[in-house]
Amino acid sequence: MALTMEKEQNRPSGMEDSSVCEAVSNLSYTPSDDQHYTYADYMTWDDDQRWELIDGIPFLMSAPTWQHQEISSNLHYQLYGLLKGKLCKVYAAPFDVRLNADTYDNTVVQPDLLVLCDRTKLDKTGCKGAPDLVIEILSPSTSSRDRLLKFNIYRQSGVKEYWIVEPDEKKVSVHVLSNEDYITRIYDKTDSVPIRILDNIKIDLTEVFE
Repeated sequence: MALTMEKEQNRPSGMEDSSVCEAVSNLSYTPSDDQHYTYADYMTWDDDQRWELIDGIPFLMSAPTWQHQEISSNLHYQLYGLLKGKLCKVYAAPFDVRLNADTYDNTVVQPDLLVLCDRTKLDKTGCKGAPDLVIEILSPSTSSRDRLLKFNIYRQSGVKEYWIVEPDEKKVSVHVLSNEDYITRIYDKTDSVPIRILDNIKIDLTEVFE
């Protein structure tokens, strides 16, 4: 009952994972009418596996590498210190974010890290609605999804700031929402990155990629 970007895992009836991959690569992906999986379905799936659901398509998530985990921990450590005592809080995966919970409720993502300032969006299972900041750390199995599918759904759902961290290149692409589109700036491993939504407090990338 799942798809990955690379291979099929118990494909839902009538759905071709190759067509999804091709559409994502060509920037022409749109959900089809037969994609009916919702959050209610998602809640019945195997708790021993991590899933994401995008426009009704389920994706099986692989375990992160140690490099991924080190970068995530370094970012979380800095964000936690910067936000201590403030209204905004940082959360790390696994943490469900239901981006369209009030409509189709067929998109549930688990960002590597997120910052949420509106605590009324929290419920017993995670977040209902768009976080203020989302950070995804690329891996071979998630790169296309993070760069294309998630880029578009985060933009469309109103995520104010979206960071894509590239461990191999040691750089961060920062996308800041402006007039319903993202303005992008790229930072390398020696930079300090301002968080626009948090009064430009800065993350030191030399400590992220140490």
